Amino acid sequence: MIIFATSDKGGTGRSVTSCNVAYRRAIQGSDVCYLDFDFGSPTAGSIFGVETVGQGTPGGSGLHSYLAGRAAEAEQVDVWTQSRLGGRWSKPLGAGRLALLPGDIGGGEFPVDEEMVRRCGDLFLRLDEEFELTLVDLSAGRSYATEMVLRATADPVIAEKAARWLVFHRWTRQHIVAAAGLVYGPQGILDTGTGCGHKRQRLEENIRFVRTAVLEPDSSQLAGLRPEQSVWLQAYNTDLQKLAGKLRLGSSLMLGATPLDPVLQWREQIIVEDDISTTRIANKETGHAFEELARRLTDDALWEGL
Repeated sequence: MIIFATSDKGGTGRSVTSCNVAYRRAIQGSDVCYLDFDFGSPTAGSIFGVETVGQGTPGGSGLHSYLAGRAAEAEQVDVWTQSRLGGRWSKPLGAGRLALLPGDIGGGEFPVDEEMVRRCGDLFLRLDEEFELTLVDLSAGRSYATEMVLRATADPVIAEKAARWLVFHRWTRQHIVAAAGLVYGPQGILDTGTGCGHKRQRLEENIRFVRTAVLEPDSSQLAGLRPEQSVWLQAYNTDLQKLAGKLRLGSSLMLGATPLDPVLQWREQIIVEDDISTTRIANKETGHAFEELARRLTDDALWEGL
């Protein structure tokens, strides 16, 4: 299955959440491949702790080079052996493969042509055969990356493959409105996808939303609020829920939510088990949220039952 991760705004936590979900899914036993299609800022290597490709690969064989036809194959990094998070990782017992395809260092957004679309489609087909889950992290907004994957996946051969979209947004009015616009608005995912040859209803059925950095009104992190602030927060949270429902981002279309976690605010990297159980710098609820998202991605009953 291919999962496309996108957001209308930067700073939603899309990349760090997607990397953590890929990590959790690999620990659950799946072979996972992560493609850094955030062409303007290919920093997934840094999140995974692979500093040699922290800002993209310097070898001229990243995704930019592959899609442009300058490299026959896209570089593939084994995260388990190359990451330096918490010292040197070792592959956990029972874990699946975890591979990263980085962008090129110094790369950026670029216009899309038919040859790039063809190469993109070929890459998706090869990886879909090799990995159980391929997660594609797209540039924010109405980007060339989004246009390219919509054109590539409209091909009848690729359209037969299972593909789903996750749209990330923070739990604020501005982010809710922006996420709705990215999906349903003019030149959004549905408009662009239909123009590329997708069936609008089927594409819409394969889109779900993920709320990030959600701070629940009853969270222990808010214990120090004054009563007036607590009452206001409860009321505002209700307003946000109504707005999300009105704009078709409500709970029936939400695949999951991740809580606000101080570790992720300051260290945009993978939360490993030691962070939760040993050093206790990360919250247990955060790890559980990543585990649930990883499990729900390919659960047809959960996806269709939302």
